[in-house]
Amino acid sequence: MTVPDLPELDVDVPVIEPEALKARIDEGEALTVLDNRVPSEHEDWRIDGENVSHVNIPYFEFLDEELDESLFEDLPEDEEFVVLCAKGHSSEYVAGLLIQEGYDAVALERGMNGWASVYEYTELETDGDALVAQYQRPSSGCLAYLVVDGDEAAVVDPLRYFADEYVADAKALGAELTYAVDTHIHADHISGVRTLVEDYGVTGVIPEAAEGRGVDYDTPYETVADGETRTVGDTAIEAIHTPGHTTGMTTYKVDNVLFTGDGLFIESVARPDLEDGDEGAPDAAGMLYDSLQERVLSHDDDAIVASAHFSDAAIPADDGSYTATLGELKDTMDALSMPKDEFVEFILSDMPPRPANYVDIIETNLGVQESDDDRAFELELGPNNCAASNEALTN
Repeated sequence: MTVPDLPELDVDVPVIEPEALKARIDEGEALTVLDNRVPSEHEDWRIDGENVSHVNIPYFEFLDEELDESLFEDLPEDEEFVVLCAKGHSSEYVAGLLIQEGYDAVALERGMNGWASVYEYTELETDGDALVAQYQRPSSGCLAYLVVDGDEAAVVDPLRYFADEYVADAKALGAELTYAVDTHIHADHISGVRTLVEDYGVTGVIPEAAEGRGVDYDTPYETVADGETRTVGDTAIEAIHTPGHTTGMTTYKVDNVLFTGDGLFIESVARPDLEDGDEGAPDAAGMLYDSLQERVLSHDDDAIVASAHFSDAAIPADDGSYTATLGELKDTMDALSMPKDEFVEFILSDMPPRPANYVDIIETNLGVQESDDDRAFELELGPNNCAASNEALTN
């Protein structure tokens, strides 16, 4: 929605940085968020937290000369609240107007675009010599991973928007980023593999099985086949072909960590309809079952599942990461012990809407469509819907 020119207000509007808001939510602080976007945008994608409450009033309701008293009914009268919109423009105006009315309002810097820029780093506890860190994007649930051993590093499932961070973090750890690796052709964010190749000379790697979807890159890259490895320092990154979510879906094993991409999450399993649609979903669900049973669940129960996404239903581990052991998932996720026919029927029964803009995102990640940095950022705004369910499948 295009926001018109708004009236000038003679008031200083305090702002809160997205990272500061995230910290307060993580601390369990009770917060009220006044969302000035239209209701459909608010329902599709918003800032959630255990103690976050929402009031949704579109900004244009505050443009009348005489404001309806009902606008103020649900606003806190004696505590600070956060006002947000899509990009931070209209919410700053609304916050200023409310300050003039005596309310304690602050505007979220850059609105939901600012929220989408929050990216957090957490190191995992593993049994190997390599350092493994997880990157978390709270706005969309996207996860990426940095693997560092000695003076070499690799990043798994990098996001284009944060490409510079992976290089800087590797450098801060005394390493050079040598590989950028994707688990599959992503449908909900723009991959950073080609950007890291172009801007930093990193070696880009995609699964060999994904190439058949029509990859058309104008940058050099390598493919990795099932059973092949790449190494950083003395640490091997082993490719395990695990089709289902897509035909090219590949898990990577590093010590006791399984980077499962979008095949297995800590609260759900993959949706099977993003490559060949509803028609191909039953066969893809069958492939997913075989991959999980034969190629993932066959690892030791203490193997750590580190997927490419998490949802609001996911519960972080004690170390703050969105990971779980295979044993924990076997004990809590009934779908993993179902017979194949029952699993397929169950997975197809209640899939959420497909990710927003997923066709454009896939085509960009294949290299058949160009998206500049601004368009790439806009394409991936919103929640991820790559799991087979909105609710947790763990009991």
